[in-house]
Amino acid sequence: MVGQLGHPPAGRLTPVGFVTGPHVLVRQFDEKTWTLEEPVVYRGRTDEFVVPEGTRTDFASVPRVFAWLVPPYGLFTAAAVLHDHLWRVLVPAGVVTPVDADGLFRRAMRELGVPFLIRWFMWGAVRWAALAGPGRRRGWLGELPRLALVTLAALPVVTVPAVAIALGFAVFAVLEQVAYLLLLLVRTVRPSDKQINRPRPDLRT
Repeated sequence: MVGQLGHPPAGRLTPVGFVTGPHVLVRQFDEKTWTLEEPVVYRGRTDEFVVPEGTRTDFASVPRVFAWLVPPYGLFTAAAVLHDHLWRVLVPAGVVTPVDADGLFRRAMRELGVPFLIRWFMWGAVRWAALAGPGRRRGWLGELPRLALVTLAALPVVTVPAVAIALGFAVFAVLEQVAYLLLLLVRTVRPSDKQINRPRPDLRT
């Protein structure tokens, strides 16, 4: 698979980690995705993974209710871009297993300096997300003991804030809809060419 998986040069020691460095160069594509302006190259012990220029990414796919703890981008951005590529291209092709893709994500975060709990919480999140499709579940039960331990550690931290934020989003959605309807009503009484933007719930997910 040219441009996606290779091997480090034989006969000499090569560094392990992001050959292209910890930062990524992107251009905004739409409201939620970005396009790589240059490749991201990660070198493992035996394989080299190349995320090609032009690849689209949403960085870390973090639900908004958890973004207070883990934002979509940060110290782990390059690892998130790599993880997106593994899941979208190499896992479906059978080159990398789902378990290995998520394990590589965790290892890459460690090499980028992401603190212990954050990287394990993020690993736990992507392991739970692997249940979403039949092709993603291979090897899932083998990771269950570690996943259960990580989940037990994360629940007391994330549950109360996540519920509070979800309620806040619900209240805001109601207020936003009321404000929108009031603006429409005002415009019927006092015509204006000023644009009234419709609420966008998808921007809060």
